[in-house]
Amino acid sequence: MIYLLLDEKKQENLTLKGENFKYLVKVRRHNVEDIINIRYKENLKELHSYKIVEIDGRSLELQLITSELKEVRANKDLHIAWCKIDLKSIEKVLPSLSEIGVAKISFISCDRSQNIKLDFKRFERILEASMQQCGRSSYIEFDTYKNITEFIEKFPETKVFDFCDNTLKDGANFQTVLIGAEGGFSKNEKEFLSLQEVFRLDTPMVLRSESAVMAVASKVVL
Repeated sequence: MIYLLLDEKKQENLTLKGENFKYLVKVRRHNVEDIINIRYKENLKELHSYKIVEIDGRSLELQLITSELKEVRANKDLHIAWCKIDLKSIEKVLPSLSEIGVAKISFISCDRSQNIKLDFKRFERILEASMQQCGRSSYIEFDTYKNITEFIEKFPETKVFDFCDNTLKDGANFQTVLIGAEGGFSKNEKEFLSLQEVFRLDTPMVLRSESAVMAVASKVVL
């Protein structure tokens, strides 16, 4: 764990109980005098270091030592437009996308998308666990679009991942990429996207949608 994320407001002297106490004392085996890094949701850019000053059977007391402005983010901002797929598949890769440094995901209802209801609050809870482990100091931003046309009209410079002859080169630098659902884009969607720059990855294998998202994000951001 790089830091602990808390809902409370910043405090000079902090008491932790419940799950946070169990995690730090029972799981992480922290003791008095150990330093714990904490971020507060009200201002994620600040990193606070606390010293454990007392531990009893149900709580631990911490005292603020230092506070500093310390943002942790990727060197590149990647915006993924992702045609909706199975909810469990999305949730499975969200922590990894967070660790890679993806800045934003726009979910799009495409012709071959599954009819799912997105729970952004649940997504945020998934991200919080990842952020505490990898050190990232910001959430992935989420939004939705009703179709590809609506998205491309707003982001006309979007690159498209699909079957083609153009292979994505090392060092590729773009901000927005569109990735289809399972089964790819429909005939009508391909016709609409014919004016966009399309690329593929240098592999003979057919990737699932979530595998493509991970692979493209890794190649562009890292």
